[in-house]
Parts: sequence; structure tokens; C-alpha cells
Amino acid sequence: MTDNALRLGTRRSKLAMAQSGLVAEAVSRVTGRPVELVEITTYGDVSREALAQIGGTGVFVTALRDALLRGEVDFAVHSLKDLPTAQPEDLALAAIPEREDPRDVIVARDALKFTDLPRGARVGTGSPRRMAQLNAYARAHGLDIETVPIRGNIDSRVGYVREGRLDAVVLAAAGLNRIGRIDEVTDFLSVDTVLPAPGQGALAIECAADNAALVAALGELDDPSTRAAVTAERSLLAALEAGCSAPVGALADLLADGPIVKEMRLRGVVGTTDGSRMVQLSTTGPVPQTHEQATALGRELAAEMLVQGAAGLMGERAL
Repeated sequence: MTDNALRLGTRRSKLAMAQSGLVAEAVSRVTGRPVELVEITTYGDVSREALAQIGGTGVFVTALRDALLRGEVDFAVHSLKDLPTAQPEDLALAAIPEREDPRDVIVARDALKFTDLPRGARVGTGSPRRMAQLNAYARAHGLDIETVPIRGNIDSRVGYVREGRLDAVVLAAAGLNRIGRIDEVTDFLSVDTVLPAPGQGALAIECAADNAALVAALGELDDPSTRAAVTAERSLLAALEAGCSAPVGALADLLADGPIVKEMRLRGVVGTTDGSRMVQLSTTGPVPQTHEQATALGRELAAEMLVQGAAGLMGERAL
């Protein structure tokens, strides 16, 4: 390894390697140093249990953070939606680059859209959040679907459809975009139908907090609008005291009047996985200029959702 190469810790999955490759190129541009990928296996990669059963929060993150703290890698790239909401003091969230498409998508047999699925269609997803919202939408619109819990990478999930074991699977648009397979999508789910996971579509670049030079260099990749949005979303999740595998969706977006951005809107939803009970609210305020302002937006909406009974819809995760 060259003396001045930066070591980027990444999960081994095809998607993680693609995401990390994009970040590696960007970091090389801003630092003038080569970046080498260091593959790290996480518990979430080797366990075949459902994410909700093994804790969801942090199962893809802990091994990468341990490697950072041991000095085996210089920085790490995570899917932001996998990060626990509490940030360790000895690690810096140095950059959150511009977000990819945050929407969920359907890959269905016969190029079907979600609303065209046949009665009794089996729809695969490993996410209680997706189950709750898809089932709620189906109930409200007279659709008859069965949500089926699945695990696995993009290849194996799409394979369930190709093999005829499922009628459709739900995936994140961002992941398919990053590995060049967005053309396999048969339907993009509007955020009015399914709110994404807090932070979905965004990446987190993390390094040791005491490496000021690297924190500053990585910070050049930070997108302030994305950071404000995902901070508000994750603040909502934290205030609901829910982990990243809980049935919580959130999305913050900027509202513009022509070219001028006026406000930020934050939407949140929590529901039972069968879709029978949902709490869905939104709030709008000035575009946050600080971390504290973005955090306050999320806390305020969470407080309103708790008043409406959100805690009782999160099962064991409600405290």
C-alpha cells in the first residue's frame, strides 16, 4: 500500500462497494491522495435473521466503526439510514454528500405497477416501515396484497420475482441507481404513498473526530441541504425512541417559490405493520441554518406524533 493512500472501510456487498467507490473517487479529487477500499464483514452481512430480530440499528455499522477506532481504516462509508441516531463522541460525521433519490420502488413481474398487482399478490420486503405503509395504502384503495418478509442483497431479492416466488419486491431507488440497475424498476412509489426511511438515499462519511485535517478534507463533500434534511428526519426517529428497523418513515424536503427556497417541510409516519393504524403528520418551518434548528424540527413533529398515539404503534420499540 502506498504511504499516502487513505484507507476507506466498506461493507463487502455489491451496493456498498459501488457506494464506496463513488466516495473514493470524490475523496481522491479533494485530497489529491489515492484511496484504497478495505472490505469489512459486518454482523448484518453474515446473519440470515430478519433485521428487526437482530436489532436493525447498527448491525451494518459496528464493525466499520470498530475498524475506525482501531486505526485499521482512515474513514468509512455507511448508508445513512443504517446509522444509529446517537453519534459517538470519538467519531465525526464528516460529510453527508448530496442525496440520491430517496423513494422506494417496486420491481414486479410482467412490468406491473403497484396498483396493478393481482389480488393476493405477494410483495416482498424486509422493512416493517414499508409493510405498514403498503398495507395501509392497500386497505385504503381496495387492493389485496400480502407482504412477505425477506432478507438478502438486491440480486437475491429481485431473484424472488424472476423465479416466480413473489409477485413483487420493494427496494430503494438509490441503491438500484448506484449499481446501474434502475431500468429494472417497474414502479416508483410516490412519497405520498410510502415515506422513505429517515436518511434513505443519503451516505454518511465518518472518521476519527481527532483527525482534524481529514475531517476538514472530507467536509468538502458535505451537502448542507442534505445534511439539514436528514438531521431533521433522524431527530424525529430519535425523539420517537425508535430504532432504524421500526416502522417509521420520514422525509424532509425544501419548498421553493421559483428559484428561492422558502421553507423546509418534514413529514413523518408510524404505523402497525398490517397497516390498520397509522399516525402521519407534517410540519413546515424556516430552512434550518444550524444542526440545532434541524434537530428541533424533528423533535417538534415527533412530539405531535406521540400525542396522536405513535408510541403505541411501534411495538417493542416504543419506550
